This record gives sequence, structure tokens and C-alpha cells, in this order.
Amino acid sequence: MAEYKRREFNIDFMGKTRIAVILTALLTVLAIGALVARGLNFGIDFTGGTLVELGYPEKADLGAIRDALAGSEFDGASVQRFGADNDVLVRLPPAGEAGSAGLGDRILALLPGAEMRRIEFVGPQVGDELVEDGILALLYALGGILIYVMVRFTLKFSLGAIVATVHDVTIVFGFFAVSGMEFDLTVLAAVLAVIGYSLNDTIVVFDRIRENFRRYRKDEPREVINKSLNQTLSRTLMTSGTTLLVVLALFVFGGELIHAFAATLMIGIFVGTYSSVYVASAMLLWLNVNKVDLMPVAKEGEALDGRP
Repeated sequence: MAEYKRREFNIDFMGKTRIAVILTALLTVLAIGALVARGLNFGIDFTGGTLVELGYPEKADLGAIRDALAGSEFDGASVQRFGADNDVLVRLPPAGEAGSAGLGDRILALLPGAEMRRIEFVGPQVGDELVEDGILALLYALGGILIYVMVRFTLKFSLGAIVATVHDVTIVFGFFAVSGMEFDLTVLAAVLAVIGYSLNDTIVVFDRIRENFRRYRKDEPREVINKSLNQTLSRTLMTSGTTLLVVLALFVFGGELIHAFAATLMIGIFVGTYSSVYVASAMLLWLNVNKVDLMPVAKEGEALDGRP
């Protein structure tokens, strides 16, 4: 029986770092510029407002609903389907206590044939608290990554992981600033998932780099990192590919409510895979990581422990 031999890649990843640096810098600058110029289109979870679910006996005409609301006191309302074709979700900006009185009746008067399913009000104070909690959640995640990678590897590895994670989050935020898609709690949850996904991919690569630094002690750091990236490439492609298929199915068949969630994960998979190679691993070269950084520290008197 012929012995199975695993295919080995031989791609010079680190030889293309100059192009990657230019691309990374360009995307990061564009993302930050979009965030400064346009900002994020925060959803009702963060800004406060009113959420109204309506039901129709037949398929709802979203265009007619938008036109009816646009010509009334509810100008600026967001209208989208909610599951079935006859279910509609209307998001209204904050109107104050006076504006919320009799809100459901006023909406039904504008939309003949609609049935009120539910109405929820989110105060602006709650929205401000969610913004603060969301920022704290991201900071806690980054701090945990810094400590975890520093303990498991070294400080240089930790800096590479943090820079890669910040890069991924910045690109995702920039995508939402450019596209104008609504940024709500589900998107924030997806951003935290992207952080975990990107870190997992980075840790796998870092593990192999550390192992190869100890195994190939005579090789240059560039060669060791290249070898490590090629050895983990098949695993990275399989993991990213299968995850992307699932997220793509969610985006296509999951309905409009989770489009932003699925879009965040898709962008995160691409930038997370890219950053593991051309941000986190490239940072190790720029920080001059070598085999000395990864050699176990010999304890004083350890050589005498085995003597009688």
C-alpha cells in the first residue's frame, strides 16, 4: 500500500511583507477615516427609541410602509421584514415621553390593515449604558488577550496578537462606517466572536512558530516563520473555509435581522486569517523574535540535581 504523504506548501509569506504593510496601512487609514467622517450607524439598542412589530394578513409592501411613515411624524423610521413576508419590524428614533403616548394607535392609523404585535421602548439612558458596556467589553477582551498570550508565550508574541486583533476590529468597524449598516447588539456580539476567532487562528500559528524555533535552531527567524505558516496553511484554509460556508448560509437564508451579524463574521473571517499571517506573524519579525526568546530558562543548580 502506498504511503500517504501530506502535501507541503512552500510559499514565501514573509517575502511579501512590504506589499502587506502597504495594504494593511491603506485599509486601516481608510477604516479610521470612515469612522471619523461618518461614524457608526448605531441601532436602537444604543441610541434609544421604539421598536414596533406589525403583522399583515398578506405579504407586506415595505415600500408603501416607508412612504407612509416618511410623510408623517415618524420620518426617519427604519422598516424591515421580521421573519415571514407578512411580519414587519419598525424602528423609531427617540421621541420623548410626550411622543410615546398613544404611539401604537398613531402608527396603526397610518398603516391600514396592520396588526400590532408588540411595542418596546428603549430609553436613551439605557442606550448610553450599552455603548459604555460595549466599549468596556472590547477593552476587557483585549486586556485578557494581552495577559493570556504573554503568559503562554512572551511579551513580543503578546504585542503581535494585540496589534492583529486591533487591526481586525478596526477593519470591521470601518466596514460598518462605509456601508452604513446598522450597528446593534448582535453586531457587537459578532465583533467579540471575531476577536475570539482571530485569536484562535493566531495562537495556532504562534504554537507552531515556537515549536519550530526550538526545532530548527540554525535557521533564520524569517525561514522559521515561513515554514510555520506553510505547515499550518492547510488547517487555516479548512477552518476558514468551512466556517465561511456556515456564515454565508446564515447571510443568505437567515433573514434580514441577522444580515449584519453574518456580514460581520464574514468580514472577520477574512481579516482574521489575513492578520494571523501578515500582522501577527510579521510583527514577530519586526520585534526581532529569535530562538533565545523561546528557549526554556535553566534553573540555577539544575545540572547538579541529578548527581548523587
